Formats: sequence, C-alpha cells, structure tokens
Amino acid sequence: MQAFLKGPSAISTKPPAAKEKGAAGSSGEGKRPKPIPWVEKYRPRNVDEVAFQDEVVAVLKKSLEGADLPNLLFYGPPGTGKTSTILAAARELYGPELFRQRVLELNASDERGIQVIREKVKAFAQLTASGSRSDGKVCPPFKIVILDEADSMTSAAQAALRRTMEKESKTTRFCLICNYISRIIEPLTSRCSKFRFKPLSDKIQQQRLLEVSEKEHVKISNEAVSYLVKVSEGDLRKAITFLQSATRLMGGKEITEKIVTEIAGVIPKETIAELLSVCQSGSFEKLETLSVAFLLLDYFLFLLSLTQNLINEGYAVAQLVNQLHDAVVESGDYSDKQKSAIAEKLAEVDKCLADGADEFLQLVSLCALVMQQLTHNE
Repeated sequence: MQAFLKGPSAISTKPPAAKEKGAAGSSGEGKRPKPIPWVEKYRPRNVDEVAFQDEVVAVLKKSLEGADLPNLLFYGPPGTGKTSTILAAARELYGPELFRQRVLELNASDERGIQVIREKVKAFAQLTASGSRSDGKVCPPFKIVILDEADSMTSAAQAALRRTMEKESKTTRFCLICNYISRIIEPLTSRCSKFRFKPLSDKIQQQRLLEVSEKEHVKISNEAVSYLVKVSEGDLRKAITFLQSATRLMGGKEITEKIVTEIAGVIPKETIAELLSVCQSGSFEKLETLSVAFLLLDYFLFLLSLTQNLINEGYAVAQLVNQLHDAVVESGDYSDKQKSAIAEKLAEVDKCLADGADEFLQLVSLCALVMQQLTHNE
C-alpha cells in the first residue's frame, strides 16, 4: 500500500519479470497435459473419421458443401458413433467460435420433461442465428438442437416437441439420438430423416483398437484384441474403455486374453463349460472329477453350491444368461428341442432379472431346467 501511495517510481519492476519467466517456464516442458479418457481423446473430430456409417456420412457431407440439413433421427446400438457423428458435423459447420452459440446438447443427465422442452429448448430455438466464422467459410443460417437418448423422454415432452420443430424450422434443426426407435412417437419420426447406425464390424474395431494401442504405446496380443472385439459386441466405446482399463492394470506389460476377461467382467469359458458339464452329467462319478471344495452327498446340492459360488465370485447372472445362450445355441451336442426349451427359459430368466428378481433363485431355476433337458433323451 505504501509503495502504491508513493507513486509508480517506488514500485519495483523485477518481480513481474521473474513472474513472467516463471510463467513461461511453467507453460513449457514442465506442464503436463491433462489426462482424459481415451474415448474422448480419440472421438472423431470430423465427418471423414466416422467409420462404417456410409449413408449418414454422405448426407452430412452434402450439408457441409452447402446443402440444407433436415431434422435427423439417429438410432442403433450404443457405441456405434451416433453422438460423435453429429458433434463432428456441427464442429465442421460452425467452427470452434460459433459451436457453443449454435449447438444445444441435452443428454440423459439433464431433466428432460415437458418443462425443459417448453422453456430451454423452445427459448434456444427462438434465438436468431447470427455471427460469421473468422476463417471466412460459409456458416449455415440455422442452429442445431441435439437430444441425446431421446427414447428416455416422456411422451408428453415428445408431444410438446412436435410444435417447436415445425414452428422454428427456419432457424433450428433437431437431431434426435436413441437406441430404440420404437420408443419415439410416430409424429416425431415422420418429421425426421431416419438413419440406422449399424454395429461396427470386427475388422473396423480391430483397426481402431490397434491404432489407439500404437499411439498410446500399449503392448497387446492379437488374441487379446480379437477377444476385446468379441466381448464389446460391436460397441467401440466399450472396447476402448476396456483397453484403457487393462493398460492401467498391467502398467506397461503385455495385455493378454485373460486380463481382458477379468476387466470386462466376462465369465471364463471354463466356468460355463463346467456348469453345462454338471447339468449334463447324471452320475456321481463324473462329479468327482470336478474341483469341489467339500464332499457333497447329493447331485443337486452340488449344483446349488456351484450357482452360489458364481454369485459369490461377483459374476452378473445377466452376463451368465447371455454367455450360456451363445454356448447352447452354438453347440452341436444338443437337439433343436433341447435348445428351444433352454432358450425359452433363458428369455424368462432375463425378463425376471430385469424386473428385479432374486439372482440366486433365478439361476437355480435355470440350472434345474438345463439339467432336466440335458439328462433326458428325446
């Protein structure tokens, strides 16, 4: 304070110089980049980087060349690039300066009842699209509203959106993104151009995973990459997340198929095979060859202990249902009648689990029916 009152001559100029020097040093080599999830780090930045979705990429490229953009409805399995595609297109349309002004994105974390549609979305849609790009490129005269996971919107909110889409069609385009198109009301789907996003092929997923592995200097075997693609089931986002988790777990060592199994929460093939073997065997002699911790006096008691062990080890019964379905359907040891009966029971158990039924009871019920089918001939 005294230096300030005496005037500028009393103020030393050395500390700011030292501060500037320190700031320059801190912004150089000593500053580490912020760690971000690989899913965001390798998200497509432009439309050309979107993989395996040729139809929608062609439409968006026409819009980037100056053609008008219709209201869009993207639907398909998770992790196929729906959100990444429209965000990449919006970045190319508006550039980094106008992106925040021209794009409104609402996802599942936001409240999406009728009040949000009436207030937030409607207010944004009524704003006039103004401003121009600093790089001189042509900027379209409309804004974009992205409603991610639109199938979770209430029917009243979807109905309220109809009028807004029509009334503000001169200044706003809507992009609805969902997993299940059947949950979107018909008046909305008729107002949009629909594009189905296909699950990514194994080849495309392997290529992307190898690219990420190379850039992040990750050691991974070919078997692990193939198994990573299999357990992700066409979901590239899930596959990249598993890859990053496995990398952190191994700490620079090679990632193997066993590590992927542990990270993905997949039940080992040996466990599935053991469960089917127990259900198929009707003799106590075969049971004695299995790794049992204590002597069991009854065949069904052993089955009960095996199912309980599966749950105690933390395996999800829903995951077991999916893997057991694939194992039974792909097997050549069972008749079509046995497969159909087991598949019907698997569907019933899956529905009960979705409704909140007890996992242990559903698993015991499933194993009992599998045992009944596999121990009786046609």
